[in-house]
Amino acid sequence: MARREDGRDWAYRVDPYGFERPEDFDYASYEAFFSRYLVVLTRRAIKWSKLLKGNNSIQKSLKVKRYIRKGIPNEHRALVWMIVSGAQTNMEQNPGYYHRLLEGEKNAKLLEAIKTDMNRTFPDNVKFRKTADPCLQHSLYNVLVAYGHHNKAVGYCQGMNFIAGYLILITKNEEESFWLLDALIGRILPDYYSPAMLGLKTDQEVLGELVKMKVPAVAELMERHGVMWTLVVSRWFICLFIDILPVEKIFTDPGSLSMATINKLRETCREKVLSQG
Repeated sequence: MARREDGRDWAYRVDPYGFERPEDFDYASYEAFFSRYLVVLTRRAIKWSKLLKGNNSIQKSLKVKRYIRKGIPNEHRALVWMIVSGAQTNMEQNPGYYHRLLEGEKNAKLLEAIKTDMNRTFPDNVKFRKTADPCLQHSLYNVLVAYGHHNKAVGYCQGMNFIAGYLILITKNEEESFWLLDALIGRILPDYYSPAMLGLKTDQEVLGELVKMKVPAVAELMERHGVMWTLVVSRWFICLFIDILPVEKIFTDPGSLSMATINKLRETCREKVLSQG
C-alpha cells in the first residue's frame, strides 16, 4: 500500500467515500470519537436490518421517519432513499427509459455545459479523478446528460453536478442516481432549478430573516458592508450543501441534529463571521 511522506497509508488519508482528508485532519480526535460512535452505528445497523428483514422493502411510518432522522446506515442508504423518495416506483414503471435517453439524439449546448463541470466536481475525491479506475466522471456525465434531456425545462444548472455525483457515490448505480436526481429536482425541489428559481430565492430570503432573528449581530454586519445574502448562500442552496457540510450530514432530516449541536454550530459560525468584520 502506498505511503505518504508522513508515513500514513494512502487509504488512511481517504475517507470511505473517496474524499481526501485535509493535511491538518485531527486523526487522534477522530479515532477517539469514532471508537465511541461505532457502538451507536452498530446498534442502529441492527435495528435497520430487522426493519428491512432482507425483503428490500419498507413501508412509510412514524417509526421509519424516526429511524431516518437518526441516520440511515450506509449499506441501506441507497435502498431507503429510492423507496421513500418514490424513485424506485418511477424506475420500475419506466423500464429502459434511462438507457433510451442516453441512446437518443443529444443537445450539443447541453453536452458542452456538462463537460465544462466534469473536472470541477469533487476535485478532492479520488474516485472522480481521471486516473481512477473506474473514473466516476463517466457515470456522472451519463446521469447529467440523461437528466438534461429528460427535464428539458431545467436542462443543466451548475450545482447539479455535485448532487448527482454524491448520489452516484451512495448508490454506485447510474440509473438509480438518475431517478433520485429526478425525485429531488423534479418533485421535492421543483422551484429550485426552474428558470425563475423562485424556491431558491425564497429560501435565501427566509435564511436572511432567520439570521436577523437569531444572530442579529451577523445581520447588521452584512448590512453595514452592503453584502447581499444571495452572494453568500446561493452556492450553499444550489448544491444542497453537498460540498459545504460533512458528508454524513447531507440529506438528513433537521431533527437529526440536537438543539445543543445547532446552538454550538451557530455560535461558532457567529464568532467566525464577526471576527472578519
